[in-house]
Amino acid sequence: MAVVKAKPVKKPAVKKAAAKKPVAKKAAKPVAARGAQKQIKSLEKKIGKVPKFFKELTTKEPEMFNMVMRFEQHIWDDGKLSKKTKKIIAIAIAAALRDQHAVRAQIAGAANVGCTKAEIEEALRVTFLLSGMPAYVYGKAQLDEVMK
Repeated sequence: MAVVKAKPVKKPAVKKAAAKKPVAKKAAKPVAARGAQKQIKSLEKKIGKVPKFFKELTTKEPEMFNMVMRFEQHIWDDGKLSKKTKKIIAIAIAAALRDQHAVRAQIAGAANVGCTKAEIEEALRVTFLLSGMPAYVYGKAQLDEVMK
């Protein structure tokens, strides 16, 4: 008896549908990012130019940005010291450190909390007493440029 081998049955070729590529939609900024941008704008009104690295925190490290902003709000809120007094202290410290951006930013926002040029000059004289002539001259030069 001869064994007949059955021919394999060919299955009809099935065409696979081409995978659809998802349509790239322009992603809307998350609510948190929009809130961060609003906070940056508010900060710019208070202090002037916000450093680039700080703006970048909104996307690179949003949790850190939010913690800093909450801390900043806590520090500047009126407490035993008014915002005005805190602002004068901040200007004096920034001048003592000779930090140009900080001095200018703090002076730029000083009028918003009621600081006068004369009050800032007096605070800078205290800086002179504790930090020396260079700190006083540095702060005074920034003051004269920003608050004419």
